[in-house]
Amino acid sequence: MFLKEVDTVKTPDLPYFISQFFSSYLSGQKNVSRNTIISYATTFKQFFLFCEEAKQLKVERLTLNLINESLVTDFLDWLEKSRNVSMTTRNQRLVALHSFFRYVQKNSPVHMELSSKILNIPYKKAPRTMVSYLCEDDMGTLLAQPSGNTQEGFRDMVLLSVLYDTGARVQELVDIKVKDVRLEKPAVVTLHGKGDKARQVPIMPSTVNLLQSYLTSNKGNPGIARGDTPLFVNQRGEALSRWGVSHIIDKYVRKAQAKGELCVGFPITPHIFRHSKAMHMLHAGINLFYIRDILGHVDVSTTEIYARADTEMKRKAIEASCEDIFPNENFQDWNESSNIMSFLDSLC
Repeated sequence: MFLKEVDTVKTPDLPYFISQFFSSYLSGQKNVSRNTIISYATTFKQFFLFCEEAKQLKVERLTLNLINESLVTDFLDWLEKSRNVSMTTRNQRLVALHSFFRYVQKNSPVHMELSSKILNIPYKKAPRTMVSYLCEDDMGTLLAQPSGNTQEGFRDMVLLSVLYDTGARVQELVDIKVKDVRLEKPAVVTLHGKGDKARQVPIMPSTVNLLQSYLTSNKGNPGIARGDTPLFVNQRGEALSRWGVSHIIDKYVRKAQAKGELCVGFPITPHIFRHSKAMHMLHAGINLFYIRDILGHVDVSTTEIYARADTEMKRKAIEASCEDIFPNENFQDWNESSNIMSFLDSLC
């Protein structure tokens, strides 16, 4: 009697799909940014940690069949309650899971029903965040803080000016290379945004002058072609990191605050420069579609948050269209009255 070996084809499962999702789909087919990949990877690390800690499910034994709608919902609730994440972060984690199971749905018909149920998990409605920005005077104060007397101070002066003038995201700023800067008319800086989508942003004459002096004095790294040299480098000659930019901004914010020249009720991050540029363009009457293109938004609806947040323009519109019908009277200061009830009677 002969025993016939039967070759069994192993059905791809969770490890295979996760590997393909990150190595092939996100970076290859979707061409998403490195930051998106990092965010998605963080989501799965937290999800696996939840499975082990809260559900006693070992990662090495986790399969797609063990993941269901209830498990994903419990994970999101765990993030919110145990990890104290914001509603926005909770929804971002769900975006990553939705993206993964959309990929599984297309590539594994066996898991079609499972994927559909997870894709139907709704996002939680998060409160609309306020757009914080610096007014023109405060931004001018902050840009004036670096001193051009030192090499580092001059670099910081140029960095802050380029960050504001281009409205760049912080990652776009640190990715700028010398070849991305064109100082001949029309002067532009080429930014590489999300999904490596490039856009050219015009810059003001004052920024052009700063960049001309900066590039003349900064010879770059002799081991790297001039055009491929990062525009902004640290003391080791390496491209500045996002955290390096934040550190530089914090330094000059503290300097301005110590002199009593800057007083705002919110943290000033690199993204505040972007918000401020957008609001200032809006104040100048620039069309939302142009602002969208400068900021690199895919949809103008994203840019509309600045129009909704601009209370100054709303105030001016109301003043221009509405007649002031309030009585022009000089009320008595109740502090001067010995009897507050008499003061209140006088108002009636």
